This record gives sequence, C-alpha cells and structure tokens, in this order.
Amino acid sequence: MDRLVLSEGLRRRYDVALVVDFGGQYAHLIARRLREQGVYAEIVPYDAATPEHLGEVGAKLLVLSGGPSSVYTPGAPLIDPSILEGDVPVLGICYGHQLIAKLLGGRVRRGRGEYGRTLVKIVEDDPLFEGWGEEEYVWMSHADYVAEPPPGFKVLAVSENGYIAAMRHSEKPIYGVQFHPEVKHTPKGAAMLHNYAYRIAGVSRTWRAENLVGVLVSEIRERVGERGKVLVAVSGGVDSTVVAVLVKKAVGRRLVAVFVDHGLLREGEAKEVLEALRGLGIEPVFVDARERFLSRLVGVEDCEERRRIIGEEFARIFREIVERDPEIRWLAQGTTYPDIIESGAVKGADRIKSHHNVAGLPSWLGLDVLEPIKYFYKDEVRRIAEALGIPHRIVYRHPFPGPGLAVRVMGRFTLEKLEIARRASRIVEEELRRAGLYRDVWQAFAVVGDDKWVGVKGDQRSVGYVVTVRIVESEDAMTADWARLPAEVLDKISRRITSEIPEVAMVTYAVTTKPPSTIEPC
Repeated sequence: MDRLVLSEGLRRRYDVALVVDFGGQYAHLIARRLREQGVYAEIVPYDAATPEHLGEVGAKLLVLSGGPSSVYTPGAPLIDPSILEGDVPVLGICYGHQLIAKLLGGRVRRGRGEYGRTLVKIVEDDPLFEGWGEEEYVWMSHADYVAEPPPGFKVLAVSENGYIAAMRHSEKPIYGVQFHPEVKHTPKGAAMLHNYAYRIAGVSRTWRAENLVGVLVSEIRERVGERGKVLVAVSGGVDSTVVAVLVKKAVGRRLVAVFVDHGLLREGEAKEVLEALRGLGIEPVFVDARERFLSRLVGVEDCEERRRIIGEEFARIFREIVERDPEIRWLAQGTTYPDIIESGAVKGADRIKSHHNVAGLPSWLGLDVLEPIKYFYKDEVRRIAEALGIPHRIVYRHPFPGPGLAVRVMGRFTLEKLEIARRASRIVEEELRRAGLYRDVWQAFAVVGDDKWVGVKGDQRSVGYVVTVRIVESEDAMTADWARLPAEVLDKISRRITSEIPEVAMVTYAVTTKPPSTIEPC
C-alpha cells in the first residue's frame, strides 16, 4: 500500500486533490492539510504525475510540493509541462513554485536564502489571500528564488528581502508561493489552502476522517486475501494498536498479535500494554526478550547501530514465531509518515535517522509487509483510533520510539544509564499528569549521556550524570517547539530527579526546536 488510494467506486464520491511529491519533508503534510479542509488528497510521485493520471483520478486541483533539489541542476525532478496547459488549477509551493517559473519561461537563481519566520507583503489583491492582512509572517526554507516570473504572470506578494513570495498567471488558475502554507508556522497558511481549494478550485467539502476506517479495512482484506495469517507487532502505542484493530476487523482470527518486551520500555509499560490489548479483545503472544536485546546493546555507542541491532532482533523473533506457525505470511506494522520521511524512504529525500520498522527489516524475514497507516500523521491516526473505539488512554498516550529507551541513552550504552533514563522519564510524565499538562504536550521524556557534573549531596561532594529533559509541542512530529512550562513544574521535575535518582547531579531542559534538531536525541 504505497499511499492512501480509494477504490474507484468510493473515489467517485469525492473531489480529489493530487499532491505531487518531489521528496520534500512536507509533501505529505500538504495532503494532510487538504484533508483537514474536507478535501480528499492523494500523493503521486513526480514521475507519475501525467495528464492521463489526472484524468484517471478525476483530479480537481493539483499541488506541486517542495523538495531538496534545485530546478536548474542536471537530473532535477520535473513534471510533464503539458499539465500546466490543462484546466486543473495548480499551486506550486517552494520547489513547485520555482518549477512553474522554470517550465513557463521565468528565471530561477541562487540567493542568500530565507529560513524560518519571514515577513511578506501582499502587493496585489487575489482570492488566494482572502483573510490575509497587508503584511503577514510565513515560514520560509529556501536558497533558490524566482528572479523573474514567467510571461503572463503577476507578482502577488514579496518577502522582506525583496524576493517574489507569491505569483499567479493572469488568466489561468496557476499559482506559485515561495513559502510553506502547510506548516503551522505560517499562521494563515490553512486559510490560504482553504481559499485555493474552495474559492479557486471550487471543490466540495465531503471528506471526513471517519471514512478512512472502512477504506483501510477493505484495502487490508483485499491485499491479504482469504488465506494466510497476519503477524502484528503491538507495542501498546496508538499506531500499532490501530493497525492491530484494523487487521482484526479485516481478517478476524487470522490476526497474530505479538508483544515483545525488549527491556527498553517505560516503567510499568509491559503490564499496562497487555491489559489494554486484552481489553480490546486482542490476546497477544508475549515474548520476554529483555536479555537477548540488552546483551547485544551494552557497549554500543552509535545510535544507528543500535537501531540496526534492535530491528534485526525483532525480525529474528518474528522469524521464530513464523517457523512455529507457517500459516503466517504477512507482517503488519504501525509505521507512520514521519518514520518514512526520516528514514529517507521517499524518492529524493535525505535520511535523517533510520527506524527499525522501516529500514531495519532484513530480507531473510520472508514476510510480505503491510503498513496501512504509513502515510498518516499522529493526529490522523488518533482520529482513526477514536473511530475504532480505542480507549483514550491509548489514543492520547505520548509517542514512543520503536527502539524505546535505547535512543534516549547517549554515548556508550550501559544498563545504568538505561535505568536512569527510565526512572527520570517516569518522573517527567508523572509531574505533567499532576499539573494537568500531559495532554497539552506532544512528547516528554528524559535523556542521559556520558557527561557528568559535580554536585553536593548531604554536605559531601558528589559527581553524577547530567539528565536532559525534553518536552515538546507538535501536531505531526515533522516540526516541533519546546514547551514553555510553568517554572514550578520544571522545578518539581528537577528536584525529584536529583533527589530520587542518586546517580544524577544536574538536570537541564532542552529549548531547541525541530528543525534544526530532531525530537529524539538519536
């Protein structure tokens, strides 16, 4: 299932938006924003975006995404120029904006770049900017710029640096914007996409998240067929739980749910997960694999190597289960889109870090892979979970990486640092719950490395570890900001960690956004 694609019968009930993916971080975020506007959006690779495909899916509007390439370099991704000659409205974003300029006779040059929060001035009224003020802040991330618009285009907005921030064809509904309206850091970006979809393209507002359940179940059932069991690795998080429930609905008793305790879970998590799954009518195969995982990880310093080891060990366990039950032919995983894009699995994208459920599964596993939610973001998965009747304590649990606490131990991996990260993270979550802030943040945890700090405990010199607390606000994990928590909450977290964990002498708080950092340390 390469992308969410409706069956022909269902698709005819919706107006379709196509998003052309050039390998940028935010391509699927564009589709998500359109879905939020009530528009069904599909992703199509740039080399598959043809007039024929637009006709096949009945596309009502087209969005050209951003991407890491430069339009003037050899081998840069392109689209069929004849697409721009048709009647389907087109909106180019960042790279897509520059590509429109190049294909239609404009000039694109390398500039000094604009990154982050940037002020733009609207210089010409247009339905695209209905509801915008004369000046607004947007989110930029580009080095190239449109130095000269194509013939027949007019400039709609310019940036504070004098670059063309938006343009449109004088007669046809072809637009280009240099900024990213799909990210929350462009405050009125959602309004702009709403204007594009409804005021310019004239689509109907018919798409609802609840509709996804039936589509996903049908697609799983169609792919698996009438024979063979499906192994689902469940962790107790919302992603894998949603997949397990979807597979159960699709194939019934042919679901084989497996819960592996790799020794890298949060405190008390194994018991909580088993109880939650049983409450959903899913009785998982429980594998206590703490010793086999931890024995391979101790002493390993490189995080990517840890991820590889964990992915391989999971695969070995699954293979052992399959050898005992040869009817298992499929492996279903709770892979989501941030996992895919950060692992560099999208054409043209750069690998930020590998994910064991994306990049770590060896070919010798011998199972076909199902990833029914691989192009959804966490908030979308949560809406699907609510439609499935999954309890809120699972739906709104903070995201937790597949490699678990292994990616929250920096430097050389030791069991001592693992336990420090586990105990400190529990304290962080407990204090957020007590303050009524747990649901207000995206993720909250503690990280420990090799650094140590001189402290004083009981009037004596004490040398202990430095623990970094990381608490962020986000909607989709593609971008994140550090949470501005009340000082008294941070104070309570710090005092509890240093008093309850003797090995810790200093607590710090991470105040870096994503980008430039990632949410998890490695």
